[in-house]
Amino acid sequence: MTFDELLDGRPLVAILRGVPVPRALEIARAVWDSGLGVVEVPIQSPEAVECLRALAGHGHPVGAGTVRSPEQVATAAEAGAVFTVAPGLDLDVVRASHAAGLPHLPGVATASEVHHALKAGCDWLKAFPAGSLGPGWLRELRGPFPEAKFVATGGIGAHNAPEYLAAGARALGVGGAVTRDGGLPPLLEVLRTTRRTT
Repeated sequence: MTFDELLDGRPLVAILRGVPVPRALEIARAVWDSGLGVVEVPIQSPEAVECLRALAGHGHPVGAGTVRSPEQVATAAEAGAVFTVAPGLDLDVVRASHAAGLPHLPGVATASEVHHALKAGCDWLKAFPAGSLGPGWLRELRGPFPEAKFVATGGIGAHNAPEYLAAGARALGVGGAVTRDGGLPPLLEVLRTTRRTT
């Protein structure tokens, strides 16, 4: 499966970092039922790997986040991930993910990183940290790199999601706003409204 397929009509990547399995499943079900997104579990601990494994058993695509080594790619694949995400660009991780048949979303924050990620076969890129980079970064980088498809990640919530989508983000990676009590419904409503008006 490619990111073109995974994120077609699904502008949300819900990042469930450090969330216990019952709560993660509750949030994931809300995201899946909305039809607006996919779920990513950062695998920074054995508990997180078990959370990924638990969510992956429910018939919906789940990805592994904060994948920083080829060894973690293998762990992600074994736990049932269908894509990998990283905070930065590591070509060894890109190669390992692609060899495992998993599309990889590398983090980028400079024109050089965008260039090298595209050259390595990643056309979907994680603009991180988006809250610091700002929507203008997306607009400006889309000029020299029109083929890049950006997932704006970091500091995104219902309050600024439309700004990043208007600047050209194809999807939004959202952690805190989806895991906080009451944070997910307003974000989903904003995404529904944006989808209706585009």
